[in-house]
Amino acid sequence: MTNLHGFELVQEQYIDELKTKAQLYRHIKTGARLLSLQNDDENKVFGITFRTPPNDSTGVPHIMEHAVLGGSRKYPVKEPFVELIKGSLKTFVNAMTAPDKTMYPVASTNMQDFYNLVDVYLDAVFYPLITPHHLDQEGWHYELENEDDPLVYKGVVFNEMKGAYSSPDMLMYRHSQRSLFPDTTYGVDSGGDPTVIPELTYEQFKSFHESYYHPSNSYIYFYGDDDPEERLRLLDAYLRNFDAAEIDSDVEFQKPFTQALRLEIPYGVDDADAEENKSQLRINWLLPENADPAFEMTMDILSYAILGTPASPLRKTLTDSGLGEDVLGGYSSTTRQPTFSVGMKGIEAENVERVETLILESISALAEEGIEREMLESAINTIEFELRENNTGSYPRGLALMMYALGNWVHGHDPLQVLAYAEPLAKAKERILNEPEYLQDLMHELLINNHHRTTVVLQPDAELRQREEAAEKARLEEARLAMSAEELQQIIRNTQALKERQQTPDRPEDLAKIPRLGLDDLEKEGKEIPIEVTDLHGSQLIYHDLFTNGIIYLDVGFNMHALPAELLPYMKLFGRALTEMGTESEDFVQMSQRIGRTTGGVWPSRSISPIHHMDGSGSAADNSAWFFLRGKSTMEQAPDLLAIMRDLLLTANLDNRERFQQMLFEAKARAEAGLIPGGHGVVAARLGSRLTVAGWAAEQMDGIDNLFFLRKLIEQVESDWPSVLAKLEKIRSLLLNRASMLCNVTLDADNWAEFQPQLAGFVETMPVKPVTLYDWSAELNPLDEGLAISAQVNYVAKGARLYDLGYRLHGSVLPISNFLRTTWLWEKVRVQGGAYGGFCQFSTRSGLFAFLSYRDPNLLDTVDVYDQTASFLRKLELNNDELIKSIIGSISAMDAYQLPDAKGFTSLTRYLLGESAEERQRLRDQVLGTTAADFRAFADVLDTVREAGSVVVLGAKDALDEANVRRGNWLQVTKVM
Repeated sequence: MTNLHGFELVQEQYIDELKTKAQLYRHIKTGARLLSLQNDDENKVFGITFRTPPNDSTGVPHIMEHAVLGGSRKYPVKEPFVELIKGSLKTFVNAMTAPDKTMYPVASTNMQDFYNLVDVYLDAVFYPLITPHHLDQEGWHYELENEDDPLVYKGVVFNEMKGAYSSPDMLMYRHSQRSLFPDTTYGVDSGGDPTVIPELTYEQFKSFHESYYHPSNSYIYFYGDDDPEERLRLLDAYLRNFDAAEIDSDVEFQKPFTQALRLEIPYGVDDADAEENKSQLRINWLLPENADPAFEMTMDILSYAILGTPASPLRKTLTDSGLGEDVLGGYSSTTRQPTFSVGMKGIEAENVERVETLILESISALAEEGIEREMLESAINTIEFELRENNTGSYPRGLALMMYALGNWVHGHDPLQVLAYAEPLAKAKERILNEPEYLQDLMHELLINNHHRTTVVLQPDAELRQREEAAEKARLEEARLAMSAEELQQIIRNTQALKERQQTPDRPEDLAKIPRLGLDDLEKEGKEIPIEVTDLHGSQLIYHDLFTNGIIYLDVGFNMHALPAELLPYMKLFGRALTEMGTESEDFVQMSQRIGRTTGGVWPSRSISPIHHMDGSGSAADNSAWFFLRGKSTMEQAPDLLAIMRDLLLTANLDNRERFQQMLFEAKARAEAGLIPGGHGVVAARLGSRLTVAGWAAEQMDGIDNLFFLRKLIEQVESDWPSVLAKLEKIRSLLLNRASMLCNVTLDADNWAEFQPQLAGFVETMPVKPVTLYDWSAELNPLDEGLAISAQVNYVAKGARLYDLGYRLHGSVLPISNFLRTTWLWEKVRVQGGAYGGFCQFSTRSGLFAFLSYRDPNLLDTVDVYDQTASFLRKLELNNDELIKSIIGSISAMDAYQLPDAKGFTSLTRYLLGESAEERQRLRDQVLGTTAADFRAFADVLDTVREAGSVVVLGAKDALDEANVRRGNWLQVTKVM
């Protein structure tokens, strides 16, 4: 046995697909497992995971995930996690609770910063403080300030999960999983059911950490270009202090059902008869555990082929039926035994059983008749392209690989099997294409003949919220009646003690223990992205010479100012129409298959932004607005990519009312489903829509205004399709013009030399004509607004456009915003107020400074916190350490890690907005030179926000009405859902 810093090497493999050396280690003393991936990726990742299967729905794994990051042996401050966010160059810092495991990952491109993050996280998970106050703060507690006050529940996770349980989509997911796994840990809610969370005791809470947070139950992960031996040394310094332990954290198998089950679950709405409040149905199957990665690939391909695109046969059958508004489901391997599901949302109550029958009959038909080879080839190429590209967006690549490996690893299987994807993909591909009956047999075995099936139906219930609130009040009243006078006094004392703890600052000597970078660790000069701007047959050509591993990233853009303002609400659907309605020569199924078979994807997008420069030029009306058709492919696929984009732009068949209606219903359903999960974004966009023309235009195309437009358009398409079609054709006629077009290419120089002539031929085929650019004249009218939805929490925004209030852009606004997010607002809105999130954001482009809260039990109290921010800054005695951390956090955001395609698009955006390298560097210099005096001076700016800022709240109508009673019809209330 070779002992290297306390570890023995168990397995080693070079994964050619990832250009990575993989080593599996076992810590000799404790049995801790380590997966060490070594490559040249500068975006280093560390993660430590514990199997944490709960046996009830008190949310103990979720609350523990919060609590362990609330102070530890070496770092005894209230929020080490927040201190890291303040002053780290991190590319990722968070923690996640899954149904059977809890993960603590971090990432950074800076080596010292990376080691700092690793050390804080290791100390947090192994030596957390987890006092009763941590359960009170992060989980739940009774709150009572005076004996005559009503007893209430407070706690961050308690309110977070109230928000989660307000979302019908989240309810469907949770009840579907519970229905399939009634006898295992998956049958309870690891996140916590708000009705059960208050049953969690401190003894159970502390015992949970003692039971599961031990090296013998850990799965540790490193990835990137850091020293592989140093990884072992850092870990052993922690692990060697523990002895091996027997920990029962295995996830048991669910016994198979002998017959299918059906459940009906209510979800809360304000008006059950409202058009937007309809039923959802989902049929779920439990599949057998299978650790063969080729099987996993097969199921991913099968799922994508029949459900993954609008042209997939099962999705298309359901959509064509007109029985619902959107299709959901697919294959999932997030649980030990994987699952498969198919469902619809937006179903009229009388059609629920018809949808259930249609799903089962359609799957039977596919099992009998098989799936078109073209659809299978499309699914295979799409999945293979994604695997080879390994494009994880803003998510670190190493973190995505960690999550993928854990699915196998925590259940005792080889994690390297799923990372080395080439061989299992080849096996799956060969069998699927050469054995036509293979997938048909799988569907028979896993779906048709599988009795372990559940049907979950969500039905709107206008009285559910009232029953839930009454039940909560009754539980609280029952608890109060059972308490003695001394117990009530103890709750009052505990409430006061918790508030004192929340308000007491950490000792400077404790804060000093947290490792941090200094200003000398920061790059003084910003990194510029290469860009060349030329002309190509009358269009602009923007090129970025970046290594992309042979993948072409092409964005074909058209200036949306070629459209009059009244056409903007159609743009979301117009973009989808180009790619999802077929062309003159191919229906949309054939085109979808062609895109999937021969490219890495083609999709529409829009980019709209205000324009403002550091010299103060740029009014609320100045903006850049572009529609893009974006695509990517290998060099070999370049001719196919260009041919497809040309066909879509020039010959898309817009005259297909039935298909357009289907997209319209989907767009409406998705917009409605996104309100609760993304409520903070909704109110921020709504706020901005009344302050700049760009914000107004974005709201027409994506926000609440667009949702209202979609609902009206449904009726118009039914009654007057020709007028709708005429608008779509007018958009195409005005928009698609070489004279107002650009091409943005991200590719290395050698491949660009080969691709450029092909692109020139493509551009030459585009129509050219005189162009008229419209100035959209929007009436900008800030007002205080309440957007009423059926929810148990609120999303509260207040803000103003600082440029309208006389503010001149200075880089210090970024460290100040970073500081406010991680101190004042975190402490007042989240820690003391109980919201899941409280923060602020500033856009240098729009000038919008906005305070925001997320899953917030409060409304007016939160607005009051916002209004007190200027006073907080004015009285602030800012020490140098806090100043430096705020600067570092701002530079981290400015230097956010990006993959090549994102870099190319970022550079394009800067060009379109006229942002020069000199402006960016001047802003960076100002950030680096921020002083305490800048913080105090900004208080005057926030005074103007307090006085002139407007408020937007997304929340329950009762909460909005109560706020109006207390503030005198202060909010203009609009019913949204």
